[in-house]
Amino acid sequence: MPRAAVQPDASPTPGAEAPTAFDGLGKRFETFCRIECGLAANSVEAYGRDLRDLFSDLRAAGRGSVAEVTPRDLVGHLAALKNQRHMASTSIIRHLATIRVFFRWLESTGLITENPAGDLDRPTRWKKLPGVLSPRQMKQLVEAPRPEAQAKAGKGAPLPLWLRDKAMLELMYACGLRASEVAGLRIGDFHPNLGVVTVTGKGGKQRLVPVGKPAQVIVRQYLDECRATLVKGTGNAARPDRSEGRLLLSKTGRPLERVAVWQLVRKNAKLAGLPRVHPHLLRHSFATHLVGGGADLRVVQELLGHADIATTQIYTHVDSGRFREIQRKFHPRP
Repeated sequence: MPRAAVQPDASPTPGAEAPTAFDGLGKRFETFCRIECGLAANSVEAYGRDLRDLFSDLRAAGRGSVAEVTPRDLVGHLAALKNQRHMASTSIIRHLATIRVFFRWLESTGLITENPAGDLDRPTRWKKLPGVLSPRQMKQLVEAPRPEAQAKAGKGAPLPLWLRDKAMLELMYACGLRASEVAGLRIGDFHPNLGVVTVTGKGGKQRLVPVGKPAQVIVRQYLDECRATLVKGTGNAARPDRSEGRLLLSKTGRPLERVAVWQLVRKNAKLAGLPRVHPHLLRHSFATHLVGGGADLRVVQELLGHADIATTQIYTHVDSGRFREIQRKFHPRP
């Protein structure tokens, strides 16, 4: 999750005292993150969920306002996330980031005089290496959507949804897209003449990513043979355009949501005989295969939309075999 740069918040509403209790602070903080920091909607939503968990534990500890919170309370909350709720380390790190930004914001607005989160250590991220699919497994996955599979599931013509699924998977692997990024693609973001797609990532930042030939071909086929039918519907009764200009649509003609992307990836992974596949695994595979093929790490960073090269460096550890090969080839004493 991106670290928000805290700026002084707007003054409290005239006639109202600055609140120190938990009620209302979460919403004010979410507004600050959205407007002042320009964070993406998913990041703001995650901050809100983390704060609700924090407030619940603070109330259980007998704290009635943020002014009463101590460093021990925050350490206890993080320990409970690990020991009682058994959260993954990456989720706990995100909770910690939320707590640090939230209390910096409280301090900058004068709602607290001392920051209880100021001395909390930030653990190193990515203790666990991300999983990846092999090129052969990726080929199985992107080839899973096909007319026969759709017919077998009882979902044949006139809606060739397998084309949408295949276009989605090809784009995610060809461009290293997050689930939210592929769901947010608009018709105008696909530039077939240039062979690139405009991707809007975290914080509304845009980047241009090349699209491989297989992905270009299937996206064109989806646009020609499937999307128009999804927009207009089938049968005699025409329906209004509810696509909002999005590239990938549901069978009702509405934009494909992020949750639906997860479901479709898992469904097609099951068809391909691949267990425990999720959308981010395609992104990890994209980056790992590029690094394994000799791509420059800075280029991979730009393609993924990472703000920090340290986030991209994880893929050098995933493909350690390539580095051993380079060392044997070029070191004078391999």
